[in-house]
Amino acid sequence: MATRPIFTPSTSGKLLVWTHHVDFDWFPGMAKVQAQKSIASLHQNAMRQIVVDKVLEISSKSLDELGVALSAFNLMIRTPRGREYSLECAYQSAKVFERGGPFLDLREMRSIDAKRDPRLLQHGRLIKFTIYGCDWDLQPRTAFYDWLYINALHKHPDLATQVLEYRAFSDIAFNPERSINCQAYAAALYVSLHHRGLLTAEILRDKEAYLSVISTGAVSNAHENSELQVRLDGVS
Repeated sequence: MATRPIFTPSTSGKLLVWTHHVDFDWFPGMAKVQAQKSIASLHQNAMRQIVVDKVLEISSKSLDELGVALSAFNLMIRTPRGREYSLECAYQSAKVFERGGPFLDLREMRSIDAKRDPRLLQHGRLIKFTIYGCDWDLQPRTAFYDWLYINALHKHPDLATQVLEYRAFSDIAFNPERSINCQAYAAALYVSLHHRGLLTAEILRDKEAYLSVISTGAVSNAHENSELQVRLDGVS
């Protein structure tokens, strides 16, 4: 058995995204088919536990073409100057360390190569992110990644329209004990902001406006509040 979070957008109240911790059968192995067996088990248990009719797995292992397209390795960022690179490359290239960075050439690499570039481990502690001439602090912990994902998704109306049809999202590779950012959480946040009427041009463009929305009357990084949410899940 294993446990993974399922993220569901909240359309009212203080939390923008709910996290539900779901137990399921884990199928070990590196093969894609093993991961997909695990995904199927996770989704079956999630549909029973949190009463949703479908869950979208967002990862390169997804059984759904939409979920594969929404993976950070595949979701492309389009700049005003016509350049295009994956969200993963954009995120890794925005990292600034104590003794180096940002390494902008990472944008030209394959997503997997950008993520594994040795320079990301050789220049000391991560101190901030910088992109398009704007600096982002490390707190709130996932704010920069989520904002980047939301912007990338919004520039693909065909994908965004399909995402809005879902009310539950997973990422089989995301383990909150080992990772911080999660593409499934970011997708759920996109849906929440859209349905609350908060997904404005200003929020997508301006860092301060975005941070104000996710911190005022709503808790950003809801997947960090695991103790509270476990209790809530238990009575749902």
